[in-house]
Amino acid sequence: MRPSTIPAMFIQMCDKYAGRTDKSTYARKVKGQWESITHDQLRELVESFALGLMLEGVSAGERVGIVSENRIEWAIADFAISTIGAVDVPIFPTLTAKQEQYIYHNCEAAAIIVSNAFQLNKILKVRAELPALRRIIVMNDDVPLQDGVIRMSDVIAKGRASAHDSVRREKFLEMASRVHEDDLLTLIYTSGTTGNPKGVMLTHKNLMSNILAAQDTVQLYDRDVLLSYLPMCHSYERMSGYYLAFSVGASVYMAESIESVGENLREVRPTIMTSVPRLFERIKARVENAVEKEGGAKAKIFKWATGVGRAYVDAVERGGAGPILKIQHAMADKLVFSKIRERTGGRLRFFVSGGAALSVDVGKFFAMAGIHILEGYGLTETSPVLSINRLDDEQLGTVGQPLHNVEIRIAEDGEILARGPNIMKGYWRDQAATDEVISPDGWFHTGDIGEFTHDGRLRITDRKKHLLVSSGGKNIAPQPIEQLLTQSPLIDQALLIGNDREFCTALIVPDEEAVKAWATKHGYTMPSLAEAAASPELQQAIMADVNRLQRDLSKFERVRRITVLPTAFTVDNGMMTPTLKIKRKVVEKEYASQIDGMYAESIGDV
Repeated sequence: MRPSTIPAMFIQMCDKYAGRTDKSTYARKVKGQWESITHDQLRELVESFALGLMLEGVSAGERVGIVSENRIEWAIADFAISTIGAVDVPIFPTLTAKQEQYIYHNCEAAAIIVSNAFQLNKILKVRAELPALRRIIVMNDDVPLQDGVIRMSDVIAKGRASAHDSVRREKFLEMASRVHEDDLLTLIYTSGTTGNPKGVMLTHKNLMSNILAAQDTVQLYDRDVLLSYLPMCHSYERMSGYYLAFSVGASVYMAESIESVGENLREVRPTIMTSVPRLFERIKARVENAVEKEGGAKAKIFKWATGVGRAYVDAVERGGAGPILKIQHAMADKLVFSKIRERTGGRLRFFVSGGAALSVDVGKFFAMAGIHILEGYGLTETSPVLSINRLDDEQLGTVGQPLHNVEIRIAEDGEILARGPNIMKGYWRDQAATDEVISPDGWFHTGDIGEFTHDGRLRITDRKKHLLVSSGGKNIAPQPIEQLLTQSPLIDQALLIGNDREFCTALIVPDEEAVKAWATKHGYTMPSLAEAAASPELQQAIMADVNRLQRDLSKFERVRRITVLPTAFTVDNGMMTPTLKIKRKVVEKEYASQIDGMYAESIGDV
């Protein structure tokens, strides 16, 4: 029987793998070594923490915050909170104290679980402004305590000591049985790039319907190994890299950080990995930059191999490659593409890509290297997956076909509408905002523009609210143009400007490694990225690439001027979300003077 709630799924899988010392649920790196935890060990910790939370006064229906990086304690907290019928409210640990105060005041959090002293201090700063907050629980044991702050290990010990193993198990099962599929499981606050974030209410049914549909669609097995680096508090990683993986008995290794993903890939050698397009762009850029730097025969072989690879992928898409092309591709694979696969650990069955659109150029690079990327589409409000490409049936430039329990249709203005059991209950205490996006007959308005291909695959053309409208009244979709520009090896990030403007311009962040290689090749000395960005020679080289890449664009879509920036858009400087999407309005505000400078003099005949 398939489970209908998260606690039911947890119990079912723990029962299935009880006594299996060779089977791990999660693993993390401790002092340079990977340490794993079995289902039995996880179950005992979750049971004890759930009972401990109850003894600390947390009851069903109350909201409990989680402010933590990815770690095993995150999973323990989530499973325990859901089993007692409480509602967890996980947030990105990169948020400021003020942002955390808004969220936890808005949802009236009764308790907040934090990872370390840094996260604790942020909550303590705003504690006086959180009247509903009764308890702060800290995961790390080395953090000094004060009134109202307790250690997670002490809560676990309290729950463990409250009853013998069999009685504790019985109490846990009883709590889990009281949880209904229509109960609220979690509040996930949207990133809030404009205005205050809204709390997306997701029920057990919302998430379980998505998990079970994904099981039926994506080929996952209990022998699979996943490497997780995306934040578990985000709906995409929470459903796919966390819940879905657990629901099939796969093992999840938690990457040390975003920066260590490359090293962890080679150590863990995952069979499946969820990611956002930014990682794929980085891998492609690093491979190409390394080849460019080495030059000589290797660069020529690489150029030949990628030419063969593209021809092979195109031929397969058209129906099949001829015998000569197959032989050439086999040789290119041995000389070049097998080395690229080694960078992912060598046993990857497929990547899953979501969170943003995957460039066709990047997708083709991995396809010719024999690496599958299953691009999908969804939103936090849809739990989150709406559609995904199927293994061995991928089509670049599309996000595949809808899940079997999801309906999708295109509105008259091109907006994608979705309906199904995965659609959120609504926004927390905001009926007006809920009514704005969910029609009386249950259709959720995604805010994305799209279309169906002739064979029923969904193609996203842009974000409705991100469409730029030129002063001449032309609608411009920025995302495809930005993806096009980043095909230049010199460009790491690009942001298109043009709303209410006479013509398009772009803010460009150069690729540091590529710029260094370019400078060496042309005899320039550029010791820093800031100096490089100010170099007229580099600006000319980048503009030449921009002009080359945008030749096939309509006249009104073409970038006429650029500003090369000395600093990348990052999560740390507040210009990217934790899932690595550029915060357009934040960037435009930060670089307002530079943007105005690009429009200081008009360009005729645009």
